[in-house]
Amino acid sequence: MPIILCIETATQICSVALITDNKIIALKESKEANSHSKFVTLMIDEMLCENNLNFSDLDAIAVSKGPGSYTGLRIGVSTAKGFCYALDKPLISVGTLHSMALGAAKKILNKQNKNEILLCPMIDARRMEVYSALYDINGKQIREVKAEIIDENSFDEILKTKKIVFFGDGAEKCKNVFGQKNNVEFLDDFSPSAQYMLEPVIKKFNNSDFEDVAYFEPFYLKDFIAGKPKVKGLYS
Repeated sequence: MPIILCIETATQICSVALITDNKIIALKESKEANSHSKFVTLMIDEMLCENNLNFSDLDAIAVSKGPGSYTGLRIGVSTAKGFCYALDKPLISVGTLHSMALGAAKKILNKQNKNEILLCPMIDARRMEVYSALYDINGKQIREVKAEIIDENSFDEILKTKKIVFFGDGAEKCKNVFGQKNNVEFLDDFSPSAQYMLEPVIKKFNNSDFEDVAYFEPFYLKDFIAGKPKVKGLYS
């Protein structure tokens, strides 16, 4: 069976996992903010050593492609592409919101009327804007991925007929906006994780659905806007 390394750095969580025999055999994560560049390669090295594996044993590298943090995505994708170049291995990309939805679905499988539930992963995009999409309980995408500003009228039409479960760091700031509405539920303490990449990664590997390592870029969704430098003298 193939051995695949998964890298998830699209948010504040830095997470890596190993797949083989169609299951996750190892997982390492750090919740320390702004530490992806510090931990990602270290965790990968430790994870391989703990499982008596070498980098040459890997059959593919998978990475969470976004949307999400510009810096986090750059670190994850650069790391994945670096391994692919050095090891001559294929690159697999997985949508961050999609893998989040698959992870959330596993947490609510025992809910009644689960087929009437929609899943809404949300990633904080600053202020009241989030990156979000809608999926059914099986992970099928119902609404496109987009950046949107949340207000009291958000999702009103859908909530008339469907229950929506919101989760992710973007969902936290939405609780005060529409947390009291009918058909709204929040899945607390949910974070993106490399382990949730399992199903799409296996499917893409089996279908040889690989990215062009030379040209692949993260799915930023929005253009990066740099903040004003704090170095004295750069701006008057």
